[in-house]
Amino acid sequence: MEPGLARFGRALRAVVLVALAVLFLVPFYLLVRDGLSTEADITAPGWSFFPHSLHWGNVRELFDDPSVPMLHSLWNSARIAVLTTVGTLFLASLAGYGLARIPYKYANHVFYAILGSLMIPSAVTFVPSFVLVSSLGWVSTLRGLVIPTLFSAFAAFLFRQYFLGFPPELEDAARVDGLGYWRTYWRIVVPNSRAVFAAVGAIVFIGSWNSFLWPLVIGQDESAWTVQVALSTFTDAQAVNLHELFVAAAVSILPLVIVFVVLQRHLVAGVERSGIDD
Repeated sequence: MEPGLARFGRALRAVVLVALAVLFLVPFYLLVRDGLSTEADITAPGWSFFPHSLHWGNVRELFDDPSVPMLHSLWNSARIAVLTTVGTLFLASLAGYGLARIPYKYANHVFYAILGSLMIPSAVTFVPSFVLVSSLGWVSTLRGLVIPTLFSAFAAFLFRQYFLGFPPELEDAARVDGLGYWRTYWRIVVPNSRAVFAAVGAIVFIGSWNSFLWPLVIGQDESAWTVQVALSTFTDAQAVNLHELFVAAAVSILPLVIVFVVLQRHLVAGVERSGIDD
């Protein structure tokens, strides 16, 4: 390619990336703008890019609102997301390692069954799961919100694909030293698979944090609300508290932004290494 065409191609890619970045950031800007505005500014017929003034007191008003336990809801979401992420990583990585490395006559059948479960709509299993959780007395409890969501077929699939490409020489050396499957997995495989653990962990954490329907049905008491359920209470049939809703939405996505920024490099690398090559 000629130097002029190469420069033009780089410039075009830069322009496209900047345009996409602006489009991506506009919703975040609107959340912050409307969250720090008054109701009159938000609903004004003449919209302005910048509000007349920034009302930082809206943030304090959000956490002082007695009708919505926002701080406690954030704490609940954090606990649920962390426990779900840790549990899913442990169970799914064990399943993936077993399917990829442990000789078993029906390993492929189990793998295909796991893939088949991905095709089952969540609406089909939702009611039976609720009946089971309710019969165990886990409604409005941390157990009911976490345990039914611990195993992820998609996460097990990603781990299995990654472990298929894991260097077998490292495992052979561990077995020469007398390590079994469990100690090989824990001492050799896990420390050398941080990228895929970070990638799957980020996906699971974001999915758990954004989950709404299951926490809404199981967390029936106010003390068990997650941040997504708390957000839904800002809109009702009588009124919509717009500025608190926007502030709460901005606050609720802040942990996700932090997780993504910290793990973005591992997220891309982990997904690439867990490709579908068999």
